Formats: sequence, C-alpha cells, structure tokens
Amino acid sequence: MDDTLLLLTVAAAALIVGLAAGWAVQSAVTRRKLTREQGFFGLPDGSECVLVTHRDSSSAHWSIPRHDALALLGLAAVIENCGAHPEVAPHDTGLQGFGARTEFCVGDPTAHRRLAAHLANLLPGIAVHPGDEAGMDRGTFTIGGSTYRMEPGAVEYVLLARLTAGEGDRPVFLAAGQRPVTHRAAVRHLVRNRAKLTRKHGTDGQFCLLLKVVNSQAYGPDVVELVADVTKAALTAAEPKGHRAAA
Repeated sequence: MDDTLLLLTVAAAALIVGLAAGWAVQSAVTRRKLTREQGFFGLPDGSECVLVTHRDSSSAHWSIPRHDALALLGLAAVIENCGAHPEVAPHDTGLQGFGARTEFCVGDPTAHRRLAAHLANLLPGIAVHPGDEAGMDRGTFTIGGSTYRMEPGAVEYVLLARLTAGEGDRPVFLAAGQRPVTHRAAVRHLVRNRAKLTRKHGTDGQFCLLLKVVNSQAYGPDVVELVADVTKAALTAAEPKGHRAAA
C-alpha cells in the first residue's frame, strides 16, 4: 500500500511538473510572438499610434467612409493585443512629423493629403495619376516603368508599405488604393500575414508591396493577389522615360 501511494505521489508530482513546464514553454512562446508583433508594428506596451483616414464627403459631420472604417476595425485587434492606444485623425488635420509614433495611413492618395505627402517623400519611385478632367485614369500607378490601371469591380490595385523615416524609430504603414474596397483588402492582408511579413522583412525592415484585388464586385476585399514586391523601385526616384503598360 505504501509503495502504491508512493508511486501515485511520484506520478502526480511528475504530472504537475510536466504541466508547469508546458505552461512555461507556451508562455515563453506567446511572449516572444507578442514581442515580435510589437516590434513589427512599432507598438510597445502602453505606446500611442495614430490612424489617419479620409473624411466622408457625403456627411455633414466628420465621419469615416465605410470601407475605411472597416479597415481601421481590422487594425483595432492588433493595436489592442500590443497594448497600445490609438488616435483617429482626419487626413487634412495638421499632424506632427512621422517616426515619433506608429502611423497607419489609409486611403486614396489622389484625395488623402497626408498619404499623398508620404508617397511623394518616402516612395519617390511611385507616380499616382490624378486623372484628367473627366476622371479617366485617376489613381493609376506607375512603378518602375509599368502602369497599373484599374478596371472598377474587376481588377484594382493597392500599395501596402511599411516605412521607417523621420525622427524616432516608429514605422509608417501605408494602404494606398485605387478604390475604397482596396484599402480594406490591404489592411486585411497586413493583419493576416503579419507573422510572414515579420519573418521576411524583420521587425525593423521596409517594404512596399503591390497587391491586386480581384473581382471586388463579387468578392469584396476577400480575393487578393501579390503582384510584386516593388520596394526597390518605389524607394528610388523614377527617371523620366516612356512607360510600358502592365501585362
């Protein structure tokens, strides 16, 4: 009886030790994952960030367009998980420079002032066509001599970038698209692939990806394809030359 009790005691102790060790390992893995995520987004615990978006021109009061609001909601869980505190600001409000706190800039670069400024200053190799008087070719991207025109509802493009510049070391994330649904698609791609992007680019790397949203009329922001990593071309000022149309 004493031997049986001893065996049971040893087995229970081993089980408790095993459970404690497993919990410790799992906690360590979770902490490392959170630390990498906080580093990638530049959101250490207790930090602040700003989400810069359009004003809804159809509203008499300041409100956020539907797709942009849904894009910001997609970022909310990430920000909360990192233990950071967000501020939402309209694009035409005077804001401080970049680098002091993480910034998420979401919208149409032909109408979003701060986003347009970031593209001009941080991604000089990208040109965004403002459109002619009839609005033709508005939002068309020219990158490295290739032109990317949208076919509304069928094929639309969006830029997703993580950039570091200015004072401080906090990144600026850009989701610059040709239509509102593409902004949401880019943010969704960022959130879903954040671990993969961290492994590929590091917690302090820069990147600029060109994404294609396919058949948004039927699928909304759900079907997204990576066209190319255009980081090198985007960071290099373009030389005047003839443009070739994208295949």
